[in-house]
Amino acid sequence: MKAVAIQAFGGPEGLAVIDLPDPSPGAGQVLIATEAIGVGGVDAVIRSDLLGVPGFQEGHILGGEVAGTVAAIGEGVDTSWLGRRVWAFTGMGGGYADQVTAAAATLVPLPANLSAVDAVTVGSSGMVAHFGLRHAHFAPGESVLVRGAAGGIGVMAVQLAARGGAGAVAVTTSSAERGDRLRKLGATHVLDRAGETAEDAPASYDVIIDIVAGANMPSLFTKLNPNGRLVAVGAVAGYPPADFGTAMISAFRKSMSFATFSADTVPEPDRRAVTTDLFTATSRGELHAIVHEVLPLRKAVLAHQKMEAGEVFGRIVLTPSGN
Repeated sequence: MKAVAIQAFGGPEGLAVIDLPDPSPGAGQVLIATEAIGVGGVDAVIRSDLLGVPGFQEGHILGGEVAGTVAAIGEGVDTSWLGRRVWAFTGMGGGYADQVTAAAATLVPLPANLSAVDAVTVGSSGMVAHFGLRHAHFAPGESVLVRGAAGGIGVMAVQLAARGGAGAVAVTTSSAERGDRLRKLGATHVLDRAGETAEDAPASYDVIIDIVAGANMPSLFTKLNPNGRLVAVGAVAGYPPADFGTAMISAFRKSMSFATFSADTVPEPDRRAVTTDLFTATSRGELHAIVHEVLPLRKAVLAHQKMEAGEVFGRIVLTPSGN
């Protein structure tokens, strides 16, 4: 099979297409002939070794989600999965390949009118956005700021906050054109990347969903209301400064909360249930899959270069070589 692996940590040029033996599903697993592979910010974080997360080595295959058809099953897997179109959550890697093994427990059947490309665009991004808002104890009527709203998680967080009855949905993004597109998805206020604006946007918010982290993260504490909650669901800009908690403690009397969120902490049945609901809503036109571009697997380097250049609105999707 063809796969894309990290040959050297660092820039996108460290990725390479390699040939591997065709995989076989183990007990509790299925083999999926992939039709679409999601490209996410976490892939870039792992590839660049930006956070120095242990456990990844050269040769690691990126990719946290795929969609395709179940081609084979392992021991103990219900035979009814054979031949079905499914989405699978592969977690921290394994998805950048034309054949992928995945735990049967992660599988979500695709509605008949939902494409594989749309499935990997909405799947993990929507799941993280959903549980990130839940982690923040978001309630209808509250104001929400989504920092880094043009990426896959961001566009889903905007839609879900608006759909959930937010009193205001503000976004940070890099251009007026992107701001206009985010308004069509439910944003009510558009801020620049520093969180500033000339509009009549709220001065502070009940909930902030942050996909970016990085050096400017401490400034977000100044934009929280009393009892406000900041949840980091990504860190595409790397670590915040070592003293970032100082900004929070200096506003001690506002009773603010900070948390991180990873989908790894969500029980599998809950992940499947939420993803199923997201797919149903998308198939009905209630949510929108924002696909920036579809590229062949062999152009994974280009996909990562586009992400690094800040060109991507929504999600880039890879398809197996030759498609």
